Amino acid sequence: MWSDSNKCRVWGVDQLECVFEREREMGRIFTVDLEGRTYRCKFCKTHLALADDVVSRAFHSRRGKAYLFSKALNITIGPLEERMMLSGMHTIADIFCVCCGQIVGWKYEAAHEKSQKYKEGKFVLERGRIIDGVNSEFYIDTHPNMSDAEDA
Repeated sequence: MWSDSNKCRVWGVDQLECVFEREREMGRIFTVDLEGRTYRCKFCKTHLALADDVVSRAFHSRRGKAYLFSKALNITIGPLEERMMLSGMHTIADIFCVCCGQIVGWKYEAAHEKSQKYKEGKFVLERGRIIDGVNSEFYIDTHPNMSDAEDA
């Protein structure tokens, strides 16, 4: 469905795929807010992915740990390039936060080795460039208050 009012093309809400276009004249950027446990841009707190979409937490980048996601949003995708990774040659595109423009990871477009084909179309978010919504915003008080103690 295409909506001229927000310049966002969504191919099904459950897929969480969105292509964002900036309105050059007005400087507007439209984002999608996620519900549930999210991973956000460390720099501007924009939602990037759901914890339910983590495929693997065992990835590494030049800057440290990284997570592989089946879906990501509120990103822009850079040009394709061939890059030699630890697991072999891949066609990838760097991905950037749509709001602040910081690089947050990359997208696997193609894997040249058969054993790596499962990565195609998936996103890697670098752990040092994202924050976990649970750790950054939510606090659960585990100390009983008066009503808890009286009910016990």
